[in-house]
Amino acid sequence: MVPGNNSQISEFLLLGFSKEPELQPLIFCLFLSMYLVAVFGNLLIILAIISDRHLHTPMYFFLSNLSFVDICFISTTIPKMLLNIITQAKVITYEDCLTQMYFFLLFVQLDNFLLTVMSYDRFVAICHPLHYTVIMNPALCGLLVLISWLIGALNSLLQTLLALKLSFCTVLEIPHFFCEFKEVIQLACSNTFLNNVMMYFAVGLFGGGPFTGICYSYSKIVFSIHGISSAQGKYKAFSTCASHISVVSLFYCTGLGVYLMYLTSADTHSSHSSVIASVMYSVVTPMLNPFMYSLRNKDIKNALKIFGKETNKELSVLGLKNCH
Repeated sequence: MVPGNNSQISEFLLLGFSKEPELQPLIFCLFLSMYLVAVFGNLLIILAIISDRHLHTPMYFFLSNLSFVDICFISTTIPKMLLNIITQAKVITYEDCLTQMYFFLLFVQLDNFLLTVMSYDRFVAICHPLHYTVIMNPALCGLLVLISWLIGALNSLLQTLLALKLSFCTVLEIPHFFCEFKEVIQLACSNTFLNNVMMYFAVGLFGGGPFTGICYSYSKIVFSIHGISSAQGKYKAFSTCASHISVVSLFYCTGLGVYLMYLTSADTHSSHSSVIASVMYSVVTPMLNPFMYSLRNKDIKNALKIFGKETNKELSVLGLKNCH
């Protein structure tokens, strides 16, 4: 591989979902709607947690971080896709493509790590309730989030630097709506063995490891709940985990779909199946997370109501002041 080859690469083409011009307005409206719902939904969760002192606990501290990451996650890919539809262009520069790959990998890993940390929080709360405040102290919570960011940033940087060393030939069309890591690697005309090894190693380590931790935490939680004598106590303990279980199930089911697509699909260029799987993973999941937490969580519902009332009061006061 000649190192100077990369200097000749200036841009890639994102083929998106369809080449039919009449479908572009529909695609634009659909994804703009999903993007706005995801951003405002997660933003409401963050504001509700900040405004309600009763939610200043480790559980909701992690949830606010998850909502922030989801906003960043969906913002990594959708705005560029919407801009390309508006300008009727499919171009993304080489630098922007690598940047998009880096942040996509970063935020998907952060989602994974934060869900794992949240499962550990539920494990301590249910299995060791008397020691919960001592174990889940602010210092540990901050450290867990910091470690998640550091690991995610370092792994994403490593994967991106390895991709930076690849040389590309004439075919620079990416059959996707963003610079999906696997698709970009497949376009290289140099040896991608190390890239593929590191990619699957990272998936196994940073995907399988946290998933194993989540399964272990919930196995202990189920065993602990089973030991509770009263039905009301069992329901109360389980209700604190219901939202998190729903989000974990959605995240890993869609993520597993993408992973299996890579393993079983011999020609991703001839099918939109991998693109659809990625939409479920990178767009639908961040959009549905706020609903899962707000619809299944009484504390979040109450906080949103209080936040709404306070906002209305502030608007009415401002309105009265403007009248004078």
